[in-house]
Amino acid sequence: MGKTDIHLHLGLVTSEHRMRGFADGQQSYSSGITPQPAIMKSSSSVDMLPHLKELGISRGIILSMGEADAPFYQNDTARQAAEAVPGVFAWMCNLDERDIDTVEERLRNYKQAGAVGIGEFAVNKWIGTPFIEAVFTAAEKLHLPILFHMSPEEGFNYGIADKPGLPLLEEALKRHPDLVLVGHSQPFWHEISGDASADKVARNTWGEGPVTPGGRLVELLERYPNLYGDLSANSGGGAVMRDEPFGLSFLEKFQDKLMFGTDMGNTETTFPLGAWLDEKLAEGKLSKEVYEKICVKNAERVFGL
Repeated sequence: MGKTDIHLHLGLVTSEHRMRGFADGQQSYSSGITPQPAIMKSSSSVDMLPHLKELGISRGIILSMGEADAPFYQNDTARQAAEAVPGVFAWMCNLDERDIDTVEERLRNYKQAGAVGIGEFAVNKWIGTPFIEAVFTAAEKLHLPILFHMSPEEGFNYGIADKPGLPLLEEALKRHPDLVLVGHSQPFWHEISGDASADKVARNTWGEGPVTPGGRLVELLERYPNLYGDLSANSGGGAVMRDEPFGLSFLEKFQDKLMFGTDMGNTETTFPLGAWLDEKLAEGKLSKEVYEKICVKNAERVFGL
């Protein structure tokens, strides 16, 4: 069974994009500390197919970064890249931070055009502020899941912002019980461990070492049926691989709420989670049922694939 990747960034043609938000000569966002290249290579959905096959991925969802204001991976690009390979790719839409009164109308139009969700939602405002709340409200009404990138605070890095312990996310989960929220990025997965630091720089780095019991994220996943986890990149993948006994137990416990992803944007990128899951399945440490839910079935259910 080939995996379904819920987190891809692909275009119509293979090209390079100059990233916004960089200061000259620096390798980090001017508003944060996450290392990023100043030039990002993007592969087309067609060119990506052999790479995905090599990694055991048979389907994927292409994420958008926004509408007219997005530097690349706009809604139309994500849609056309998905439609270029029918039956293999789906796509998510996104919204720029403008025209709060038209949020529902715009999302409705994107859903009618085929969007299976909203993502990667990364407007850098605190959760609960008017624009974020308008998107959450409309998405709940339209039954569109939101895959979000999280920031440790406003003005520090891209992503919807929450405080240590994720109190704003919890309030949103309470206010919107019928809205599926899929968490991604370092500050979200940082909370998997009970010794999670409240320091914003620490929250924005990949976790390492043994996981301490009592993690806030574990509590939220237990308590709220509408919270899911995106296992992509070194944030999600690293969270389960950093402490194998804990990670395997975590996958078993939340087998209905976790989804495989990579966060790849080009044919030169790989992440280790896919091979790790295959290895644990082969070793008998991960059951076939759990493997199939995380790698395929949960994505099919959540995004209606």
